Amino acid sequence: MSRSVSTEVMPDKDGMFGPYGGQVVPPELKAIMDEITLAYEEISQKESFQNELSDLLKHYVGRPSPIYHCKRLTEHCNGATIYFKREDLNHTGAHKINHCLGEVLVAKSMGKTKVLAETGAGQHGVALATACALLGVPCEIHMGTVDIEKEHPNVMRMKVLGATIVPVTRGTATLKDAVDSAFEEYMKDPKNFFYAIGSVVGPHPFPMMVRDFQKIVGEEAKTQFNEMVGKNPDVLVACVGGGSNAIGLFTAFLEDENVRIIGVEPSGLGLETPDHAATLTKGQPGVIHGFKCYLIQDEKGDPKPVYSVASGLDYPGVGPQHSYLKDIGRVEYETVSDQECLDTFVSLSRLEGIIPALESAHAVAYAMKIAPELPGQNILINLSGRGDKDLDFVVKKMNL
Repeated sequence: MSRSVSTEVMPDKDGMFGPYGGQVVPPELKAIMDEITLAYEEISQKESFQNELSDLLKHYVGRPSPIYHCKRLTEHCNGATIYFKREDLNHTGAHKINHCLGEVLVAKSMGKTKVLAETGAGQHGVALATACALLGVPCEIHMGTVDIEKEHPNVMRMKVLGATIVPVTRGTATLKDAVDSAFEEYMKDPKNFFYAIGSVVGPHPFPMMVRDFQKIVGEEAKTQFNEMVGKNPDVLVACVGGGSNAIGLFTAFLEDENVRIIGVEPSGLGLETPDHAATLTKGQPGVIHGFKCYLIQDEKGDPKPVYSVASGLDYPGVGPQHSYLKDIGRVEYETVSDQECLDTFVSLSRLEGIIPALESAHAVAYAMKIAPELPGQNILINLSGRGDKDLDFVVKKMNL
């Protein structure tokens, strides 16, 4: 591993992770982003904010989420010992609630009148709708019609929680298009609206802010794993779309050079086809949604349509910190196909009685692939979400 800049001091004052990140936005929006940055830095340091967030994470979300030793999965793979960080056990069923509570608390402290967001698989939408209901802030969720049909249970949850759902029909009617739609609504009144971005993407300060709220995952895991096993994990594995669950686990271990870190992207129907979302594997540096990152793009530099069986991973960009970590070689980025993901969804359910989100199944699938080659080592996977939302789709797709 080569590292010319400490991973602990990023981003810089301009929101850059090396050459990635920043604020590629119009001047009027830059002023708004700078206002949010200053407000976040001030609010997040207040003892009252930290106490309220900590109390909610413990008593409402149910943190700390446990570390689980997967005995039957380990025996099945016949190699490394496999553990899960059980983010699927959080209230709302995924890691997303960690940053949603933080973002809504910031929005409420700033006096914002509406919180906006995009969602793909619906986990961010459900978590945000939950946080807004709890804290009494109006919530509007933009979601592609393809994902609305596919993730029906989460759509119903958002409606019951009181969120306004805006169906997005443009383009591929999936996550990237939902981001476009939500951003356009945000631009109508950025002074009074707050765009609660659902991953470590977007213009500064959002990649930093979401990371800061998610890094509790890795901080807990480091303490828990050392208490359980007596040392750090040898290998960390997490799925990567925008990259919030992965950066949440990875951050606490970035300075531990003996810990191998792997992010897993969706190769969909194959890297040789257009039907994948393997941004760090196949993309090139570019600009999307107000920031610089690796991007799957056409010859003009515009984002190309992408695809994954997991709605939460089908985004043509990726977090700027992930882009930087790829360049310096600190994190390996690998891929898993739709079929490997679906097979793992069923295998894990039947081996451990744990039904994973399709997103998380990508990480488990890759860990199962390398485990036989790593006897004597310990693999810790971020099981970022549960699969209730995916059941109807998988049962139909796999003819179960």
